[in-house]
Amino acid sequence: MIARMKNRSVPADIMVPHVCYHDVDAACDWLCRVFGFSESFRYGDPVSGVQVHRGQAVLMLHRVRDGGLNPAQLGYGTQMLTILVEDVDAHYEIAVEAGARIVEDLHETVYGERQYAVDDLEGHRWVWSQHARDMDPAEWGATIAPKK
Repeated sequence: MIARMKNRSVPADIMVPHVCYHDVDAACDWLCRVFGFSESFRYGDPVSGVQVHRGQAVLMLHRVRDGGLNPAQLGYGTQMLTILVEDVDAHYEIAVEAGARIVEDLHETVYGERQYAVDDLEGHRWVWSQHARDMDPAEWGATIAPKK
């Protein structure tokens, strides 16, 4: 087995989502205060990118390109980000106390997750989740893809 090289500038091994904001500084402050992210580094003058992390979740915040719109301006979202946490109830309480716009109250899903959804300051949808039960997808009605 060949050992994979590590890169401290991109600490995730599977995926690093990039989320665009008009005000990267405000987005970073909000995500850290409301969601518990921590800033790793930033670059550009004015700031054009910031890397944040929460546990093993890493993402990049970027400035929206000229003419670009965020979900709040579009009036709809184009994606959702789901992040797993150890105590979703405590996370929910912090978000509510911070005045976050909750769009899906804390609940347990048919597929075994305890979760809630919130829109951030520019309209990006975040789903915060915790495993509640181990569910086989067939138990709740999912169609299992044939093995190839």
